[in-house]
Amino acid sequence: MTHTTTDQPTRRPSGTTVPVLAFAGIVVAVMQTLLVPIIKDLPTLLSTSPSNATWVLTSTLLSGAVATPIMGRLGDLFGKRRMLLTSLSVMVVGALISASTSALLTMIAGRTLQGFAMGAIPLGIGLMRDMLPREKLGSAMAMMSSSIGVGGGLALPAAALVAQNTNWHALFYGAAGLGALAIVLILLVVPESPMRAEGTFDILGAIGLSAGLVLFLLPITKGSDWGWTSATTLGLFGAAALVFVLWGVMELRLKAPLVDLRTTARPAVLFTNLASIMVGVAFFVVSLVLPQLLQLPTSTGYGLGQSMVVAGLCVAPLGLTMMFTAPVYARLSTRYGPKFTLITGLLIIGIGYGAGLGMMNAAWQTIVLSVVLGAGIGLAYSSLPALIIGAVPASETGAANGLNTLMRSIGTSVSSAVIGMVLANTANNVGGAQIPTMHGFRVSFLIATGAVAIGLLMAVFLPRQRQATKPQLRASTEEEAGLERAQEALGGFRGRVLDADGGPVARAKVTLIDRRGRQTGATLSAEDGSYALAVPSEGAYVLAAKATGHGPLASSATHAGDDRPVELDLSLPGRTVSA
Repeated sequence: MTHTTTDQPTRRPSGTTVPVLAFAGIVVAVMQTLLVPIIKDLPTLLSTSPSNATWVLTSTLLSGAVATPIMGRLGDLFGKRRMLLTSLSVMVVGALISASTSALLTMIAGRTLQGFAMGAIPLGIGLMRDMLPREKLGSAMAMMSSSIGVGGGLALPAAALVAQNTNWHALFYGAAGLGALAIVLILLVVPESPMRAEGTFDILGAIGLSAGLVLFLLPITKGSDWGWTSATTLGLFGAAALVFVLWGVMELRLKAPLVDLRTTARPAVLFTNLASIMVGVAFFVVSLVLPQLLQLPTSTGYGLGQSMVVAGLCVAPLGLTMMFTAPVYARLSTRYGPKFTLITGLLIIGIGYGAGLGMMNAAWQTIVLSVVLGAGIGLAYSSLPALIIGAVPASETGAANGLNTLMRSIGTSVSSAVIGMVLANTANNVGGAQIPTMHGFRVSFLIATGAVAIGLLMAVFLPRQRQATKPQLRASTEEEAGLERAQEALGGFRGRVLDADGGPVARAKVTLIDRRGRQTGATLSAEDGSYALAVPSEGAYVLAAKATGHGPLASSATHAGDDRPVELDLSLPGRTVSA
């Protein structure tokens, strides 16, 4: 079964489209952060052991990691809005299941379903890329990308307030209500994207990726409980490596794989994904350390003795600052490019963690750290989707951003496991309870600083992208802007669509097809017949053009893969009438 791009969006995006999509991202982040304030109480609440209680968090992480790239690919094939609504609907069902139970297995099942919402971030970014005018795309993607931090930052004090004053099940009812509200708003104001990828869904690839991710993430999240050198942990890591190798060999042989590994191996995509892992590590360290430091009693000599709610409020500026950096990112990226903003964000994160080594003595200092780290993480997160979108074909946006979101999730998973191990190994035993030490907190900050340094190295290796401020031919009107957004990385093809007499043909559909027969871009010609299409890489292409009242045309062309656009006019023959 083959899916092609439709000629028109279902309806034009309105001014509320971006805020609604960002709200959906915030809802996902709230779902993720929901249980952080009551983590230490979960064993009692669920009448189980601490190691079993951690499955309530691990299950969400695993299902989110599996669902994110799969929902991205399904969105490319069958509609990003449709898959976004599906993800949120599954989350609402999961939240209602968790709200109605105190049984461990039922709770884990509900939390597993909630993890499906993680696909909302790449799907929302893909919708923006397909629909928005180029001048609005940067700030919109930045807002969507940073919404995960915004929601996480705001959810901490809100969840703490609910947990302190009501039954803890109210947290899940609240998450279900927010999810239902997001679904209604999306139905009302977000149009479906007209962009579709070619091919069918790679079921075997989805099963292989799911198996590999579970085998890899399971020992990361449970390694501190099982022992990092235990046969179970090492065996699962070995099995994950084997599954990923076999999966990669299979994906390379498929015409329409779940993940195009050739695209993923391009420096622009590869180094962005590697940097994303490091940003994920850096983001989660502050979320793990500061709330514990703030809530430890002052009798420890270094704890700040704050309540659960006050601790959440002190860390909340982390998310709020991320929200305010979205417009700043748009201006910086327009002038200097997303690579510059990624490097700037990582430098600010490094400064924040470096300063934090000596700023853990008062609650106001944690607020300053939250603001600085929030600004850096916001800039870094906002840069990632722009870097990915600048390097992949339009038809692969959902899958590529899904993979990038997965890389961030892997970063947070690794961070959670490593920092948990560090804090456990450096803790003091006081009356049978393990109390984290200041030494453990500082080692955690040093680990985050090291991750930032690796991320900076990856960012430096990113290929330079052309600045978005350079004018490009508009290939469609605002209503048709969803068909193709010219990518920034390469020059591509441009020219005019002409009729048999040499006159311009407006609203002609121009499709770019690569040598493997896959559609890599599509657009409509402007009133003067002009069109512009970017290419994902060097090589041979076919440009197919068609318009009402004219015969179709297919023209072969080759692009060198550099910044120089190839000029190519497309002359449509007159309509032939059969006898």
